[in-house]
Amino acid sequence: MKILIIGATSGIGNYLWKYYSSTGNMVAVMGRRSEVLNQMSKTAPDTTLSFPCDIADLDSFNKTFDSIIDRLTTLDLVIVCAGVGELNPELDIETELYTLKVNVQGWTNCVDTAYNQFIRQGFGHLVTITSVGGLQPTPLAPSYSASKAFQINYTKSLQKRTKGTGVMVTEIRPGLIDTRMAKGDGLFWVMKLEQVASSIVKAIEKRRRRLIIDYRWRLINFLLKHFQ
Repeated sequence: MKILIIGATSGIGNYLWKYYSSTGNMVAVMGRRSEVLNQMSKTAPDTTLSFPCDIADLDSFNKTFDSIIDRLTTLDLVIVCAGVGELNPELDIETELYTLKVNVQGWTNCVDTAYNQFIRQGFGHLVTITSVGGLQPTPLAPSYSASKAFQINYTKSLQKRTKGTGVMVTEIRPGLIDTRMAKGDGLFWVMKLEQVASSIVKAIEKRRRRLIIDYRWRLINFLLKHFQ
């Protein structure tokens, strides 16, 4: 497969790159940290194409995406992992606005660009990594929880557009993962990255529309959906 992972320099994206690049796929990786991308290319030079880019810069992303298509012609799978999340107890406006710039504006540009590419091709699988954090307001990180709620509903909207297109859209909705995105005191049910990434790979292979990881968070998701 020809795969693009957006947000591949850490966490879920980096783990998925390791898996897909080692199993016979050509993987284009995108992220903000050039030094990490360079190391990834050196680690798997035959199966990795690296493209430094900040999705908050829409023009830069669009040009970078065009460069990827120039190199690969088509894409089979695009996984959007990029995003930010900061605790903001003082409600600093700049922090809130930057989170929205990345998680809403930049993220939407990513998924729409990938989706439209798949429509032109007539095939493709788009995977978004959202969060159970989008199910409830988060007082310490309002823009983060709001942006994840946006992503959840936007992905659902794209899924309703796919009938007869040859395009598949999957939403992955994990709980707390042991990565640098998990912040704060008193965190519970924090999952191992390897466990989450393995579940994501299986969901992609089975072409599932939605996966909430894990069963405890699926229960919370059900309760919030039906009883809040």
